[in-house]
Amino acid sequence: MDNRAEVREFLISRRAHVAPEQVGLPAGSNRRVKGLRRSEVATLAGLSVEYYTRLERGAISGASPQVLESIARALNLDDAERAHLFDLAHAASPVARPPRRRNSKSYVPHQSLQWALDAVTAGPAFVRNGRMDLLAVNPLAKAFYKDCYDMPGQAPNIARFTFLDQRAHEFYPDWDAFAETTVSILRTEAGRDPHNKELHDLIGELSTRSEEFRTRWGAHNVRHHGTGFKTFNHPVVGEMTLAFEGLEMAAEPGLTLTIYAAEPGSPSAERLQLLASWAASEYAQGVRPASEKTRTDS
Repeated sequence: MDNRAEVREFLISRRAHVAPEQVGLPAGSNRRVKGLRRSEVATLAGLSVEYYTRLERGAISGASPQVLESIARALNLDDAERAHLFDLAHAASPVARPPRRRNSKSYVPHQSLQWALDAVTAGPAFVRNGRMDLLAVNPLAKAFYKDCYDMPGQAPNIARFTFLDQRAHEFYPDWDAFAETTVSILRTEAGRDPHNKELHDLIGELSTRSEEFRTRWGAHNVRHHGTGFKTFNHPVVGEMTLAFEGLEMAAEPGLTLTIYAAEPGSPSAERLQLLASWAASEYAQGVRPASEKTRTDS
């Protein structure tokens, strides 16, 4: 990706989100830009207009942490946006080394990791990378994401499923929210790992095939996605509202372990139990796993 363009578009998009009155400036009636002017950001950050203009045009290599912090404060960046700005600056450095990332095609989980995933029996547990490939799953996660494993010719990938498979609109009752989250995760990863060819290829594919993705990608939104609640409409057991926790894996930089859980005694917990029974019955009867089935549509 073009780092200078990424920096420029990110900073422009962030200052467009800040209303003058949010930072104690008069709104005025003769504004030609949405949000803050460059000169206003420069003043709030304690920088010269000329220097901030160079930074916003993408010349961010060499910017000190203090300068980046001042820009983050001036633009009211949240934690995820601030981290993204620092990632972009790091990527622009001539001495920056690309982070070590696992190739999804060659990744094989350690036996101990699979044991740990399989030990989680009350909810789906899986490992994904920043590209949203499903790299390792417990049996309940495979049953939970069965449609992701049912896209012909493709490794299971949550982002591809979200934007290129119509079943996603049924699986995610609030599809728009899931779509926004998915793009924000990919955009965050692109800042962390700008030289990842697999990631570039996925973004190119989604941009070419999905207008919904293109529109959201152009917004330059990023986010940290570590905990919360989500509602799903599973094709086998119906609607479930599940809590999730995402944990960065210290032994595998760039990978995230996610566990879904239902409130004990809730209808969602009962449906997870039904899904576990369905999965055990499905595979016990010799039915091929969804990853081995084929479809003619995607």
